[in-house]
Amino acid sequence: MALNLTTWQPPEFTRPEVGLAGAVDARGANWRDVSANNVDLRGANLCRVDLRGADLSTCQMTGADLRLALYDSSTKVPVDIDLPTSGAVGPGAKLSGVYLNSTDLRGVDLRGAVLMGAYLSGTDLSGAILDGVRLVGSDLRAAILRGAMCRGTRFATCQLDGADFRGADLTDAGLEGAESIKGADFSLTTGLGSQREILLARPYEELDCWNPLTRNTTRSSLESLP
Repeated sequence: MALNLTTWQPPEFTRPEVGLAGAVDARGANWRDVSANNVDLRGANLCRVDLRGADLSTCQMTGADLRLALYDSSTKVPVDIDLPTSGAVGPGAKLSGVYLNSTDLRGVDLRGAVLMGAYLSGTDLSGAILDGVRLVGSDLRAAILRGAMCRGTRFATCQLDGADFRGADLTDAGLEGAESIKGADFSLTTGLGSQREILLARPYEELDCWNPLTRNTTRSSLESLP
């Protein structure tokens, strides 16, 4: 079917409240806090849609593509849709090995998610809730975790080169087994406790490297902590 440019609109402008016909393409749309009743979303392309707070419980969603869609604890979907295994991003999501490089995940609730071996280089996780997340073996080079909640987060064998942890809560976080912290900035973090001395014992090649964003070395950021 030929594309009708007089009626076409970008996928990110698609809204569920209006009458939708045919295969729905809503890639990147903001459906946050919307309530949609009996909308036919079978086979819909919902990649990267923000579904936080949305109520789609009465919709038909068989075969919908939910990869990288954002959800939270208040998102409602039909009983036959399992958000944690759908490729969507939210609490308890199973995302081991996924490519999330340079993705905007600011403020996203990822509590209990599994992200082992995930590709998160350059990803913005500012203010995200990462409590209890397993990030073992993940690539977090140049990731931004400013003000993130990382209580009990597992960073074993992670690549943390150039990561920005400023102001993050690292209580009980497992950082001692990280593959590299070269250029990572830990300024104003809380909860490091005894791990601070363990990290300061790492090779000078890691500790005396500048973070290109914050213009601070890993050593000086750790030594600035009380």
